[in-house]
Amino acid sequence: MRAPGTLALLITLGCTAGMVGFGLLVSRRQRNLDDYFLASRASRWPAIGLALYASNISSTAIIALAGAAYAFGISVYDYEWSATVLLVFFCVFLLPALLGSRIYTMPEFLERRYDRGARLYFAVLTLFLLVFVDAAAALYCGSLVCHLLAPDVPLWALGALLAGAACLYTLTGGLRAVMWTGSVQAVMLLGSALIIAVAAFLRVGGWHALTSRVAPGMLALIRPASDPGVPWPGLVFGIPVLGFYYWCTNHYIVQRVLSARSLDDGRRGALLTGLLKLAGLFLMVLPGICAIVLYPHLSNPDQVYPRLMFGLLPAGLLGLVAAGFVAATLASLAAALNCASALITVDLIQHIAPRATARQLVRIGRWSTLGVLAVAVLWAPQIERFGDLWQYLQAVLAYAVPPIVALFAAGLFWRGANAAGARATLVVGTLCGLALFLLTTVLQVVHLQFLYAAPILLAIDLAVLVAASLRWPAARSAAVDALLWSGADYRAETRRLRELGLLANYRAQALALLILTALIVVAFR
Repeated sequence: MRAPGTLALLITLGCTAGMVGFGLLVSRRQRNLDDYFLASRASRWPAIGLALYASNISSTAIIALAGAAYAFGISVYDYEWSATVLLVFFCVFLLPALLGSRIYTMPEFLERRYDRGARLYFAVLTLFLLVFVDAAAALYCGSLVCHLLAPDVPLWALGALLAGAACLYTLTGGLRAVMWTGSVQAVMLLGSALIIAVAAFLRVGGWHALTSRVAPGMLALIRPASDPGVPWPGLVFGIPVLGFYYWCTNHYIVQRVLSARSLDDGRRGALLTGLLKLAGLFLMVLPGICAIVLYPHLSNPDQVYPRLMFGLLPAGLLGLVAAGFVAATLASLAAALNCASALITVDLIQHIAPRATARQLVRIGRWSTLGVLAVAVLWAPQIERFGDLWQYLQAVLAYAVPPIVALFAAGLFWRGANAAGARATLVVGTLCGLALFLLTTVLQVVHLQFLYAAPILLAIDLAVLVAASLRWPAARSAAVDALLWSGADYRAETRRLRELGLLANYRAQALALLILTALIVVAFR
């Protein structure tokens, strides 16, 4: 792999400085929690969709998807197209209750549905995952690329510089700055990924040349039950568990939709993200397959995307693509930092100091951002020890999130789920997840793929929730009823939507998106 050269480094630095400057330019003085954590609840659907996509498809996801495709084949794309299906579910069933409740954070929703203990548990869990999975992984991946541009600078120092750049405009502008910069960063990211994809396909010799030189199983989305990457039972039962947590309950993602000025804007923004997710097969996954032909003996799959960047592109294009990669890192970091700040401020500090003013809470949120950042910078270099980044990201979720999925899924549709059931589920579910993690990952005395572990744990959690809720029933509450999905409201909405044209009907848009998803899956099954 050739040296990047001074031109690529200068272009990357110039674009990065411009992005940080843009973030500072669009930052406004934040006077209250709505301003700082939810962009005044005034975001429009294009900004929501692009910012949501930028937060998800960060440098972490780009490296992880290409690396997992290199190691296991395109079955890793099952996570991408299933996200589109889950976003449709989110728009239809969960989003109306979230926006109608005017919550600040997703843990707050659990308190209203169950009790304060569920809120605290979810807030702490989300903070843990934000620091050790989202923020740290983004820093690690961004540092990998920057280290190739500046090999004499230590990896930890590059991570600290990226963290500081994201922190500058996040501290100043809150979610509004994150949304504006995320929209621009999404466009940069898509352009950079397109350049890499085209270069990789040209170097391989086109689609026919690729398919003739790669094993057929590597180009199949549906894999046998023994597959180490995405076995078909894991696709059916495991990925929906992880995806429901990530796309429907994770505040890191949902925060952008909570900032919507209306329910229609929230829905259209989420559906736009679902459409962009489908492009991942061509922009990130298949380039990883091309790398099997171009670089067949890489020892670490996480090196696939950096190798494509630095091996295929001339200096000028390399600088632009690296800038897009850095922009993706900044987008993910900024989103994680603002999310962590919201959780610490709204879910923890506001209840410890209930008399604090809005200005004081915003100030606390800014300082807490620095603490989260410091921990992420320290942990990021350790991720290299875990090997395959994609496996690291998904395996952590598989053992940690089933109790939360059980509370949201049952709590949305079953009125009988109550606080007693939630407490039992969180205790038993956490202990079971920890025990199974130790047996499978640490001690390795049980051999169980993590996509099998997630649905097993969810089944246990749902059983505990139902049993405990029935054993200690609670009185019916109008406040709880307002958070449930309502068939009557759905039918009323159906009558209203009949008066709209197809272009304005979100259900028609969602159906078209599902049909497009099905066509892609069938084509690559």
